[in-house]
Amino acid sequence: MLTSLMHLSVPRQRQHGASGIKLLLIILVTMLVTIGLTFFIIRTYIFPSPLTPVTLNAQEEQKLDQKLTQLGWQVEPSRQVSQSPNSRESSNRGHNNAELTPQAYREFDADRLVTFSEKEVNSMIGRNPDFAQRVAIDFSDNLASATLLISIPKDFPLMAGEILRVNTGLDIHLDTNGRPVVALVGVSLMGVPIPNAWLGNMKNVNLVSEFGDRGFWNTFADGVDNIQIRDGELSIKLRK
Repeated sequence: MLTSLMHLSVPRQRQHGASGIKLLLIILVTMLVTIGLTFFIIRTYIFPSPLTPVTLNAQEEQKLDQKLTQLGWQVEPSRQVSQSPNSRESSNRGHNNAELTPQAYREFDADRLVTFSEKEVNSMIGRNPDFAQRVAIDFSDNLASATLLISIPKDFPLMAGEILRVNTGLDIHLDTNGRPVVALVGVSLMGVPIPNAWLGNMKNVNLVSEFGDRGFWNTFADGVDNIQIRDGELSIKLRK
């Protein structure tokens, strides 16, 4: 009888020992995951590194400059930056002479449709040193999203002088009447969505219809015949 009891106690002790090891491993894994998530949150949202500006190659730059010129923007070709002062001055003189050449005015329907890729938009942002490492744009179906790195004023009582990561999204499409719809989808601060009440109840409100009786949004809607945002691309067709 005593012998059988001794045989039964051995597996129980082994079982308790195995359960203790499993519990220790679970606690260890939980601690590692918690440390990893904490580091990710701090590194990504509380102390984010500057965004990497988007750059284009020479062919892509030329294509973008043509689109901007089509919209009436004065574009300085980036290739001139690497030229010597004398060659750049000579090139500018030739460029200015071409601008002064009289041309008959014409309008073509194809010129009213302008398409920008996500990369082109981010490269335009990258040309501005104030926004190059602080703003990034993403295009998906009917949604334009922006990632912003905002500096907290040094006299602010909390996290003074630090950088906050802010994400926001705009729903952009045409309504049944063919009028542009621009609505705020939401804003998140350090990965935490901001309540609609704190945003003045502006989430999912069409800014064009809300403020379209005057000012920018009315002018914008009247001048746009079609606007589409697809994955990685923004397409705008202007009215006659």
